[in-house]
Amino acid sequence: MDELEAIRKRKLQELMARAYRPKFRVAVPTYRGGLDDLVCEHFGRAPTFTIVDLETGDVEVLQNYSEHFGGSGYPPEILAEKGVSVVLCKGLGPKALAMFRQFGIEVYVGASGTVRDAIRDFQTRMLKEASEMDTCREHRHGHGHGNERHFWHF
Repeated sequence: MDELEAIRKRKLQELMARAYRPKFRVAVPTYRGGLDDLVCEHFGRAPTFTIVDLETGDVEVLQNYSEHFGGSGYPPEILAEKGVSVVLCKGLGPKALAMFRQFGIEVYVGASGTVRDAIRDFQTRMLKEASEMDTCREHRHGHGHGNERHFWHF
């Protein structure tokens, strides 16, 4: 009976491991969306995000409905809700990087070409994991001078 119970326990653990394995979903900022679309150079103002599940190959195009487009929330929040675990982009601002880190989402910079190109470069370790030093210089401080309000951009 002990051997049978051990087999059942092991099978249950295997099933649970498969059921609760996190999806490896990668998001790329894009203009129209899809694997053949180009990586949008300005992360937060990308009209769409192409989300690719690297395990299943499923592709989802998500409209950017963040505050930048008159909606609510920020891209890191929106992508976290979609189960994204990795973001591939050309660059981004420090606030976006900090928010992604809060959500446990890894960010890699240096992506260019199409979404397919960016994913290939990520898989072959050609992209660099983002650090504060990699954030866009124009996003490190506010625009304007003197006592004007400082804006943080993505």
